[in-house]
Amino acid sequence: MLRLGAHRLRGFPLRGFPLPGSPGRPRFISGRDGKDNPPLSAETRWKDRAETVIIGGGCVGVSLAYHLAKAGMKDVVLLEKSELTAGSTWHAAGLTTYFHPGINLKKIHYDSIKLYEKLEEETGQVVGFHQPGSIRIATTPVRVDEFKYQMTRTGWHATEQYIIEPEKIQEMFPLLNMNKILAGLYNPGDGHIDPYSLTMALAAGARKYGALLKYPAPVTSLKPRSDGTWDVETPHGSMRANRIVNAAGFGKELFESDLDRIMEHVEAAMEMVPVLKKADIINIVNGPITYSPDILPMVGPHQGVRNYWVAIGFGYGIIHAGGVGKYLSDWILHGEPPFDLIELDPNRYGKWTTTQYTEAKARESYGFNNIVGYPKEERFAGRPTERVSGLYKTLESKCSMGFHAGWEQPHWFYKPGQDTQYRPSFRRTNWFEPVGSEYKQVMQKVGVIDLTPFGKFNIRGQDSIRLLDHLFANVIPKVGFTNISHMLTPKGRVYAELTVSHQSPGEFLLITGSGSELHDLRWIEEEAVKGGYNVEIKNITDELGVLGVAGPHARKVLQKLTSEDLSEDVFKFLQTKSLKVSDIPVTAIRISYTGELGWELYHRREDSAALYNVIMNAGQEEGIGDFGTYAMNALRLEKGFRAWGSEMNCDTNPLEAGLEYFVKLNKPVDFIGKQALKQIKAKGLKRRLVCLTLATDDVDPEGNESIWHEGKVVGNTTSGSYSYSIQKSLAFAYVPVELSKVGQQVEVELLGKHYPAIIIQEPLVLTEPTRNRIQKKKDGKDKI
Repeated sequence: MLRLGAHRLRGFPLRGFPLPGSPGRPRFISGRDGKDNPPLSAETRWKDRAETVIIGGGCVGVSLAYHLAKAGMKDVVLLEKSELTAGSTWHAAGLTTYFHPGINLKKIHYDSIKLYEKLEEETGQVVGFHQPGSIRIATTPVRVDEFKYQMTRTGWHATEQYIIEPEKIQEMFPLLNMNKILAGLYNPGDGHIDPYSLTMALAAGARKYGALLKYPAPVTSLKPRSDGTWDVETPHGSMRANRIVNAAGFGKELFESDLDRIMEHVEAAMEMVPVLKKADIINIVNGPITYSPDILPMVGPHQGVRNYWVAIGFGYGIIHAGGVGKYLSDWILHGEPPFDLIELDPNRYGKWTTTQYTEAKARESYGFNNIVGYPKEERFAGRPTERVSGLYKTLESKCSMGFHAGWEQPHWFYKPGQDTQYRPSFRRTNWFEPVGSEYKQVMQKVGVIDLTPFGKFNIRGQDSIRLLDHLFANVIPKVGFTNISHMLTPKGRVYAELTVSHQSPGEFLLITGSGSELHDLRWIEEEAVKGGYNVEIKNITDELGVLGVAGPHARKVLQKLTSEDLSEDVFKFLQTKSLKVSDIPVTAIRISYTGELGWELYHRREDSAALYNVIMNAGQEEGIGDFGTYAMNALRLEKGFRAWGSEMNCDTNPLEAGLEYFVKLNKPVDFIGKQALKQIKAKGLKRRLVCLTLATDDVDPEGNESIWHEGKVVGNTTSGSYSYSIQKSLAFAYVPVELSKVGQQVEVELLGKHYPAIIIQEPLVLTEPTRNRIQKKKDGKDKI
C-alpha cells in the first residue's frame, strides 16, 4: 500500500507548479479589505549619502530596514538587485516556531513571532500568519530524553512549552498513527506565515518610517574609505554610506523537481499520517537555500573590515528575520549587542574555513537537521581542518578530539581496553571514568594538556598601555607579570575575558578562549581605531602552540629541563618569563585553569611535538600523563573559576558574576563600562552567581537548566560537571539575591526530575596558591 501511495505521488500531474524559468512569486498582495492590490512599486528617488546601506531585499534585509527606520535612524537605504523576495524568501516554507534547541536563539524566535502578531495591524498589510501550535513526536526513549532535556532549558524563558502524553496527542491530532508514539513536545504558539506577504508588510513599514527601498539596484562595487565610510556603486550612481550591512542570499530560480531524493521521508510521513497516502500533490518547490557550515546564520560586524556588517547564511530566514532585524538594529544604534548571541558571530569562522570544509559541513548539517541533539555533541565532516596543533599526529590515536574554532583538541584520553567510540548521551557515558582518572592525574601527580586553540594577540606601541587601560576593567600588570582582565560593554556587561601578560615595557601577550579569537580581536581593533591609539595589533594565534603542565609535581618535572629557577619564591604565581625548556624557547606563564600548580608554555607551533616529548620523558618518574578539556572543566568548577560564555557574557555584569576582584572601579582611567558599572553597583544587584552541589543518579548538569524554588523557576545553571572530589554533581547558577546565601536549598531540573541542591561556600577546593599562602601563615605561627 505504501509503495502504491508513493507511485501515485510520483505519477500525479502537478497543479499550480511554476513554469521553469519563471520566478513563481505572487504578483499581488492583499490589503486588510481582502482585495488584491498591486505590489508597491520601487522607489524612483536616489540618495548620495546614507547612514546605513543594506544589500539584499529578502525578508532579513527588509526586516532590518524596518527596525532601523522605526527606531529613528535617518537615511536607511536598502538596495536589491532585482525585486524584493527574489532570493530564497519567496519559496520558503514560512514556519514560525518558538522552539529552538539552543538558548539564545529562543529570544530571536520569540521576538520574531511577537512582531508578526502585530505587523498586520501596524502596516495594514495581510501577512497570512497562523498559530495552530506544533507537536514534536518522540518514538524512541532517547528522543523522550531529548524532550526532557529541552524542557529544563526552556523553563527559564518566556516561551510556552509542554511535554504531553500519547492520549493528549491523539486528542489534538487524531489523524496520527499512534503505534510508536511515546510522548510529544507541544508549543502552543508555533505556526506558519506567508513569506512574501510578510516581507511586503515589513517593506510597507520600512517606507512608512522613512527608509528608501531601491530596486532593481544591483551593487556592482564596494569601496572602503580611509575614514571608515564606504562608496557603494550601482547602475543608478554612487552612494556614500557610513556602514554596510550585507544581507544578500541566493538569487537563483527553482530547480527541477526530484521527489525520488526525498521519497524515504515522504513515505515516513505517510506512515505517521496515513491519510497522506490518499493525498494529491498540488505543488513541488525545489529551490536553493543558504546553509552555513554549522547551520546557523552569520550576524554582526565583521573583523578586519571597518563598518561592514553581515546578516547572511540563513537556512531559516523567516523565523529569524524579525528577531535578527531587531537585534542588529539595537546593536547598530546602541554600540553593543542587546544580548549574548555569539553562536551567530560571523567571526567564528576564519581563514581555515575553506570551500571544501564549508561544502562538507553544509551537507552534514542539512542531513542532521532532525537528529537527536545531545550535549557535548561532535560532528565529524570536514575534519580535521588545516588548524591542527603540532601534537595532533601524536595524540589523535590516544584521545577523543573535540572541535574548537577549526582546531582539534583532546576532550578525553582512553587507555588500552577502554571503549574509544564517540557515544553521545544525556546521561553519563563512556568518558565518565577516564575523565575521573585524568582528574586524579592532575590532583595527585602531573598532567599535560594541549591548549594550542587559545586565541593569542601581540600588542605593542607607544599607546599600548593607554589602549589596554581603556579596554580593561583591571589594572595593567607590571612588566613580567600576568593578570585576568575583562573587557566590558558601555552598559557594563562582560564582553570578553582575557589573560594579559606584560612581556616587556609596552609589549603585551593577550590570551582568550578559542571561540572568542576574532570576536575579541574585532573589539580591540575597533577601539584602537576609534581612539586613535598608536599601536600595532597582531593576531599570532596560528603561530604559537601552547602546552599546559599542571599538578603537584609540575615544578619538579619542568625543573629537570631548564636552568631557570622555578622555585616558589623566584617564579611566582602569575609571573611570566622567557626561558628555554630543553633548548626550546618558550614564554612561560605560571598560571593554570585547573587551579593547581602549573605553567602555560607558549612556543613556536612547529616545536610542539618536541616540547611535549621531552616533558613526557622527563616526567616518567613522577607518573606524568595526559588530560583533556573535560577534566579541566571539572577542575576549574571545583576551584570556582568562571568561564566566559557560561558564567559571564553580554547578558551579565561582572558584579553579579562574582568578578569584583578583577574590576578596579577606583582606577583613574575611565575604562569602557565604568560609569554603567558604578550605577549598577549603586542600584544593587537582582541576582547573583552561586555554586551548587546536588546528588543525582546518572546525570550531571551541563548548564542552562532550570532552578526551582517553592514550585517556581527562579534561575538557571550556567555550567556543571561531576565533582570527582566529593562524588556529587557541581554547578554554577544564577539565582535571585534573596536566595543566594550559603546553605539555601533549591532544586535543579535534570531530565524531568527535580534534584535537591544546596548553595555552598566557594570554592569547593582551594587553589594551589591559596593553599600555599595558608600553609605559610600556619608555618609562621608554628615558629612563633
